[in-house]
Amino acid sequence: MDATTIRERATEAIRYWEPRRVAYNVVLFAIVAIYFYLGLPHSRQMAGINGILLLFLLAVLANVAYCAAYVVDLFAQLSGFREEWRRYRWILFAIGLAFASVLTRFWSMGLFGVE
Repeated sequence: MDATTIRERATEAIRYWEPRRVAYNVVLFAIVAIYFYLGLPHSRQMAGINGILLLFLLAVLANVAYCAAYVVDLFAQLSGFREEWRRYRWILFAIGLAFASVLTRFWSMGLFGVE
C-alpha cells in the first residue's frame, strides 16, 4: 500500500464523515436543549460559567468520540471489503449517533435535574 492510496482513503473518509459531524452535533444539541427546558427552573443553575464550561468540555469529548469512526473507516477502506464498507458505513454513523444520543440524554438528565 503506497502513501498515495492511504492519502486518497483518508481524504475520502474526511469527505464522508465531516458533513455528518454537523448532523451529529445538531442532534446532541437538541437533546441538551430539550432536557434543559424540561429541567427548568433547576437547569438555570447550569447557566453560570462553570456550567457552560462543563457543557463545552462534554461537547468537545463528544466530538473526540466521533473521531473514532475514522479509525474504523480507514481500516475498512484499506481492506478487501472497501466497496461493501462504502455502501454500509452509514450503519456505523447511525449506531454511533444512537449511542451518543443515549449518553447525552443521561448526562443531560443528571445535569439538569430531570427524572
